[in-house]
Amino acid sequence: MDSLFISGPAAVADAAQLIETYGDDAGLEAAARAEKSRSNDNIHRFCHWRQIERMIAAFARQDVSGTVH
Repeated sequence: MDSLFISGPAAVADAAQLIETYGDDAGLEAAARAEKSRSNDNIHRFCHWRQIERMIAAFARQDVSGTVH
């Protein structure tokens, strides 16, 4: 089972902003930002945008993941 880590409200806000702006291409935009950060040797921002990319993918899933209460 995959688990999703959300570092805080800023991460959710970034994901929501990308989804609002880019729609179905939001994950691709997050990946592009991660690669740009990696190219600039900014590991902190690279990890941030990779997390956002995974979050967007999780939000788009139709099936249930994890514990359901």
